[in-house]
Amino acid sequence: MRRVVVTGMGGLTALGGAWSDIRKRMEAGETGTRYMTEWERLVDLNTRVAGAIDWFDHTSVYPRKKTRSMGRVAVLSLQAAEKALGQAGLIDDPVLQSGRAGVSCGSSFGATEPVIDFAHFMETGKAGNLNATSYIRMMSHTAPVNIAIAFGMTGRVITTSSACTSGSAGIGYAYETVKDGRADIMVAGGAEQLCPTMAVVFDTLFATSTRNDEPKTASRPFDKSRDGLVIGEGAAMLVLEEYEHAKARGAAPLAEIVGFGANSDGAHITEPRAETQAIVMRLALKDAGIAPDNIGFISGHGTATDKGDVSETIASHDVFGSKVPINSLKGHFGHTLGACGAIEAWLSIAMMRDKWFPATANLADVDPRCAELDYIMGEGRTLDIEHVVSNNFAFGGLNTSLIFRAI
Repeated sequence: MRRVVVTGMGGLTALGGAWSDIRKRMEAGETGTRYMTEWERLVDLNTRVAGAIDWFDHTSVYPRKKTRSMGRVAVLSLQAAEKALGQAGLIDDPVLQSGRAGVSCGSSFGATEPVIDFAHFMETGKAGNLNATSYIRMMSHTAPVNIAIAFGMTGRVITTSSACTSGSAGIGYAYETVKDGRADIMVAGGAEQLCPTMAVVFDTLFATSTRNDEPKTASRPFDKSRDGLVIGEGAAMLVLEEYEHAKARGAAPLAEIVGFGANSDGAHITEPRAETQAIVMRLALKDAGIAPDNIGFISGHGTATDKGDVSETIASHDVFGSKVPINSLKGHFGHTLGACGAIEAWLSIAMMRDKWFPATANLADVDPRCAELDYIMGEGRTLDIEHVVSNNFAFGGLNTSLIFRAI
């Protein structure tokens, strides 16, 4: 079986676009969530907090001619892919056009601005702002195809638009593609642009935080006082490469992906099931050929929702027991939906290489309904480990689990 390594990584978050900067801000106790004055006009939206990437202006990164078919979500994706391919030393490599390199990524949705234009047409019968690129910017596969076009990649394109597992599924399916010999290189990950429509989805379920007067501490994964999630935006891409291919061109692997599991609850659209979440973790362990006690750290999904946190921790305890350290990055960035699985994979690898893992932001008092686990709280922790597992779960009962090995 072919080995699959990570040779490049890149991303954008509300706390920055480089791990060194993100770590410094985490150590300083910062989070990337803020009060959204832009949402004050939305009278029926209860939450006013989000994890916006204020430092990144997507309209000024590329020439307008290049971005006519790209909304913000596609630009975020392309930026992350450029960072990852740059680190991998592949930006100008003709292998990208060989047919042996592809893309596997997604988002919950495409750009949302064109949706307004289509709604205007349906309501008035007038085209208004609709043009030849409106659907291209809105379509669910806008992120992967724009990456493929930007680099002339002629291999397979896999679109993983599965809400909160978009990023992790993108990585998992890319891993399987390379492992099975159907590609030598895959750019894989996920992205999401910030939009109040994403917030109102959870608002109508009474699942958003309304700590509007305390935006920096609004997202509180696993905490007894949490009152719901905070929406965020971001993107992350990994370059997955067959080990011998990477070795032949002198690339330095950052980590190896050794396990992936995916399944579905098959029970309820919005209520998670701990039983099948535990099964997906065991599927990843089986794929990796390792035992639960080989895992040194769990990157939790931890959205700060009432049922989600409880279900996930019960499943994690069932598989790994109570002694494996766990955190959730959503206290720092909010819930970045289609991007979260990719961001958490990227940063889990960076943490493992640095041997430093941050505490879950704003976690002060663990909900007693959550299972007994080694929650990293207060300060970050130094860990010298060989394997990390990154778990993500989505509406529809979709579950994923990824395992990375240190190199």
